Amino acid sequence: MEPGRRRQRPMERADGLRPQLSVVREMAAAAGPPELSSAVSRCVRPHNIVPRLQQGRYTGHGPTRVSQIPDSLLRERDKIAKWNGIPHLVQKLYENSQPNNDDLLLCQGILKEIAPLLSMEAMAFVTEDGKGAQESKFPNTHIFDIFGGVDLLVEILMRPTLAPQKKKQKMSEDLIKDCLSILYNTCICTDGVTKRLSERNDFVLFLFTLMTNKKTFLQTATLIEDILGVKKEMIQLEDIPNLTNLVASFDQQQLANFCRILSVTISELDTGNDDKHTLLAKNAEQKKAAGPSRAEINQVTLLNIPGFIERLCKLATRKVSETAGTSNFLQELEEWYTWLDNALVLDALMHMATEETDQSSSTESADESVLAASQLRSRLPQSMKIMHEIMYKVEVLYVLCVLLMGRQRNQVHKMLAEFCLIPGLNNLFDKLIWRKHSNNHVLHGQNQICDCSPEISLKIQFLRLLQSFSDHHENKYLLLNSQELNELSLISLRANIPEVEAVVNTDRSLICDGKKGLLTRLLQVMKKEPVESSFRFWQARAVESFLRGVTSYADQMFLLKRGLLEHILFCIIDSECKSRDVLQSYFDLLGELMKFNIDAFRRFNKYVNTEEKFQIFLNQINSSLVDSNMLVRCIVLSLDRFESQTDAVKVAEVISQCCLLSYMSHVENQLSFLFRLINIIQVQTLTQENVSCLNTSLVILMLARRKGKLPFYLNALRGKELSEKYPGFLLNNFHNLLRFWQEHYLNKDKDSTCLENSSCIHFSYWKETVSLLLHPDQTAPCAIISYIDKAYMSVDKDFSED
Repeated sequence: MEPGRRRQRPMERADGLRPQLSVVREMAAAAGPPELSSAVSRCVRPHNIVPRLQQGRYTGHGPTRVSQIPDSLLRERDKIAKWNGIPHLVQKLYENSQPNNDDLLLCQGILKEIAPLLSMEAMAFVTEDGKGAQESKFPNTHIFDIFGGVDLLVEILMRPTLAPQKKKQKMSEDLIKDCLSILYNTCICTDGVTKRLSERNDFVLFLFTLMTNKKTFLQTATLIEDILGVKKEMIQLEDIPNLTNLVASFDQQQLANFCRILSVTISELDTGNDDKHTLLAKNAEQKKAAGPSRAEINQVTLLNIPGFIERLCKLATRKVSETAGTSNFLQELEEWYTWLDNALVLDALMHMATEETDQSSSTESADESVLAASQLRSRLPQSMKIMHEIMYKVEVLYVLCVLLMGRQRNQVHKMLAEFCLIPGLNNLFDKLIWRKHSNNHVLHGQNQICDCSPEISLKIQFLRLLQSFSDHHENKYLLLNSQELNELSLISLRANIPEVEAVVNTDRSLICDGKKGLLTRLLQVMKKEPVESSFRFWQARAVESFLRGVTSYADQMFLLKRGLLEHILFCIIDSECKSRDVLQSYFDLLGELMKFNIDAFRRFNKYVNTEEKFQIFLNQINSSLVDSNMLVRCIVLSLDRFESQTDAVKVAEVISQCCLLSYMSHVENQLSFLFRLINIIQVQTLTQENVSCLNTSLVILMLARRKGKLPFYLNALRGKELSEKYPGFLLNNFHNLLRFWQEHYLNKDKDSTCLENSSCIHFSYWKETVSLLLHPDQTAPCAIISYIDKAYMSVDKDFSED
């Protein structure tokens, strides 16, 4: 899933210990007859207790649990190994937790002895960021697990679900909390425990039932989140008992924390293998998959929960009360974040400060209890309260963003509009979302794990949400206010072009209120963003998504009037930006802003008014064609559109006055781009990022076909091959790429509207051109095969081969 999320602990070791998990079957039995114990004591010497336990769990031969080892032997070995009495405590816990023992208070007392020994190690792990964690470094948690403590706690927690209805033991909330806390601390410090627990589907689903209790909610949610983070196979939300009632029982704070768990269940699993990110691998995976993925099924399950989306919208747009003493908010926030990496920890502090005192269980008087709670609340800095809200909003915005990118996108869109998400975020923009600039952060790509502060994470998630919300959807006009919508209508009227239908149909009761809409506010902070800020990447992506879809002259002019083109050119040329990610986002945005717009090209020429500036601009384009190819496509398409207009004199004037159009009007420059675009990609290396290079090269050839020049371009490619002394290489590669294009884009589930919208060329023309280029007749003038010498021909090779 993903940047702006949260810190992740290192994955569990592949060779981590894997004790057998049939806990109930192993632990429910008695320790065995005396002769077994004596036999065990004879074969288990003090120095090999741990190896024998490990072997017993792997093979089933020998001792498999601490109850099978004499207490005297444990105590003897404990003195030597300094186990701090943990094996003995686990043994006592086992004896007092058996089904025939009705007094669980003794268990709770034993856990109170064990808990401090493990929590100290967990705190050390967190403060040291888990660097170099080894079993020897955290012996208490390791010993606790080796002697069966983890399995025993699972059994204790789950026993009420296994006992007959009449004999069920009522477990106290404190006992449940202690069990969960110890399990969590062991998971943090001991490799393999989290993964082992994740393989117990019955236990994972059982944990969700503990979330109904407010007093055990935080510990349960924290443990579930960690377990799901390493679980190999995603759980299905519909398997959770009474999910609808469970969600309905949550208050707003609990629902926000629940979003941390949901984020793992609705995002497609990232395998971490680069090969899986290639389109070739993705297509192969899709062929194997029968039906929707678990993540997609889980998204549907969530959308079917009554009131779920409405509650998320309320959480996302809830305001935060502020006081005068928040001037040091960002500094305090960063200080808190040095040790608070989990919203649940912060929530625990907030809960302590705000929960009502249970007078029946308190030893204090009512007045003393109220006074104590009041003092605790007053000690909480205001910045912590704001941070609390920020961390919640990060989780909620992430879940909404994932749902917006799913198959039920239109349904989600309708709900978000209906529940006024966009105007609500607009009202929060200045006071919470974009309060100040933060420079101490690094850029993260779309799917990278982020170790960002909550403030940075909120901004990134907010921008990602705007990008997903606007992308190819008519609801994007909800980002404007009434006055700005009127401005769009006026632009169309003055240009004597039809008004955009989506603008006319926008429900004005759902748009932004106030003096500025959300898009305008975003443009303002974008122009003020420091040169080195990586927020530029996300800001440009969000604004670009507003322009995606069918090209709208009114949308372009709305942004051009606000100086967006000049700002982008300043960043590309004058600041000489070095970040590839930021450059790519600006090139893409520039392409959408200028496409088919003569006024935009005039503005470009006015800004790029010297040869030196133009050369810097070209150098930036040529430095990475993968990043800039969408802009190259825009220029080629716009040039073709202008040349096809009836007023030849006006066209010639525009082209001659614009250095960019004039440069691209030379066929040799187009051929140079075409050669490089085909040369930098292969079928085996195609990804979602660079497949646009293939489509841009196709656009150039489709426009050449319209003019009857396709054979000329193909022959020029052949000549370029020969001059580079690589005969056949380029055209064979292009032939393979186009075969893959057919398999990829002619898939019945593939949406081709993006290609149509970006080029204004009907998809049928795309298909026809590819078919012509792949024609098997070696005498066909538009077939690639006609331009490859027989000695160098390898077009029949399976393009999936290396």
